[in-house]
Amino acid sequence: MLDNHFLKTIFNEKNFKEEDFERVLSQYQRIEFAKNDYLIKDGSQANFYYFMESGYARSYVIDLEGNDISTKFFSSGDIIIDWHSYFLKTKCREDIQAITTCVAWKISFENFMKLFSIEAFREVGRTRLVNNYFELKNHSVSIIADPAKDRYLNLLKTKPDVVQNVPLKQIATYLGVTDTSLSRIRKEIADTK
Repeated sequence: MLDNHFLKTIFNEKNFKEEDFERVLSQYQRIEFAKNDYLIKDGSQANFYYFMESGYARSYVIDLEGNDISTKFFSSGDIIIDWHSYFLKTKCREDIQAITTCVAWKISFENFMKLFSIEAFREVGRTRLVNNYFELKNHSVSIIADPAKDRYLNLLKTKPDVVQNVPLKQIATYLGVTDTSLSRIRKEIADTK
C-alpha cells in the first residue's frame, strides 16, 4: 500500500474507530498531475474529488469576452472539488488546472458514498463544505465591497504561499483587477515597508 501519511493529517485518527480509519484511507488513490494538466474540465462531470498534498492548482472560467478569470486557488491540504458536479451529477462550469506539478489523493463518488456511513468521515466532509462556503462567500463580498489593495493584503495574509507561487496575472483576475493595477498595488505596499 502506498504511504498515505498525508491523508493521516487530513483525517485525524483519534476521531475514528481503528477499522473505520483504515477503511477510509484505503479508498483514496495517489495521483500526480503535471503542470497544466486538468483535474476537472468545463463541460465534463466530476467523478472524483481530490485532497491536494503538494503543488498548486486553480479553478477558472472564461467570461463572455473571452477572458480567463481565476475563481479559486488550491494548495497543500485543500480539497479540490466541483461540488455541484460531484454530488448532483451536473456538468462542470469551470476548469480546474494544475499550475505546478501536483500530488493529490482522489476518491470516486461511489467510494465516497460507501464511507458516508462513518460519522467521523461525514464530519470531516461537513467541515470542509462549510469552510469552502464561507471562503467563497467572503471572496464574493470582498470583490464587491473591499478596495483592491485590501483584497490583495487579505490574500497575502491567508495564502502567502499562493502569492509566491502563482502567476501574477492569475492572481489579478482572482482579485478582480488588471495585472497593471496589481503591480501598482504591490509597489505601493513595498514602498511603505
